[in-house]
Amino acid sequence: MKVASGLVAGQRADAELAGAAVEAALASAGLSRADNVILFLSREFSRQPQPAVLAAARAAGCLAVCGCTANGLFTERGWQLDQPAAAALVFATEGTSLTSADSPLLSFSGHGRLPFEWHQGKARVGLIDTDAAAWSHGRNSDNGCAEFRLPGLHGRLIRSSGLRPLGEPLPVEQRSGYELRRLGGHSALDSLRRVLPAEWRERLPLHLLSVLRQADAPGIALLSANADGSLTLAEALSEGELITWAIRQPLGAEQEIRQALSTALDQSQKPDFALMFSCIGRGPLFYGNDDRDLVAFRDTFPDTPLLGAYGTGQIAPLAGHNELFNNTALTLLFESAHV
Repeated sequence: MKVASGLVAGQRADAELAGAAVEAALASAGLSRADNVILFLSREFSRQPQPAVLAAARAAGCLAVCGCTANGLFTERGWQLDQPAAAALVFATEGTSLTSADSPLLSFSGHGRLPFEWHQGKARVGLIDTDAAAWSHGRNSDNGCAEFRLPGLHGRLIRSSGLRPLGEPLPVEQRSGYELRRLGGHSALDSLRRVLPAEWRERLPLHLLSVLRQADAPGIALLSANADGSLTLAEALSEGELITWAIRQPLGAEQEIRQALSTALDQSQKPDFALMFSCIGRGPLFYGNDDRDLVAFRDTFPDTPLLGAYGTGQIAPLAGHNELFNNTALTLLFESAHV
């Protein structure tokens, strides 16, 4: 297998950017054409992505082009957030006989939530970016959803939420709709303040805080702190269930993904390439001047081709069904399945 990535940025959202990204990837892989292309385009392409998708297909010499638009793009060489850009990953099997494998169904959506029919069935991994365009087999999707399976590949998923639990699990004692009123013998607001560092108790960093039902479950966002001591959450809880406060911090998130990547390297061989689906609330906007998740990947898997995008939600399987995560970095490590 030959595989490589390419990232090209410009002043305008021209279709030629997509073709140039594919050509850069082909040159890096030493290929004249590709068997499959994963193409991500910046949000400037959302209204009319088809010319760029066709330009990528022409450059690759194949119609197996899938992907979506996103808030930002990256490869192993760097990231792009603030101007029109195209990022592509190309690969070719070059006649190698490959078996069907356990690669998950890559899924992309421009909906605000996980499509209903995607909750059950095949294991999916992918990205949601609100109002994004999506495409598969070289054609833009009319319903804003696209799915694609890379043939003959094993995929290992690494999920990094970046959430650090605060305190012990507490029982929900009183709630009303999306408002959490009392838990663990205190008002919701007092309960939260008791586990926070002193400097954050008066000015709550709500954008960094979450509620966890389980350690590996998606975090539930805190939307507002109310004058009556209640907290408004993004999801409704049930009285009697146990929840844990959690916080996202850059150092803790970086340590978590480094440990997860290192463990994956210890358990198996170096991957042929990787995909990463991250959050626009993570990446450089979370870490400061760089994407520390990307740095961690490069440190663990040097010279491994990587393609990634920043969206508003990440799709991953959990306990037999598919879930929508936020502020999470999903890394798919791919290895070829030889006969």
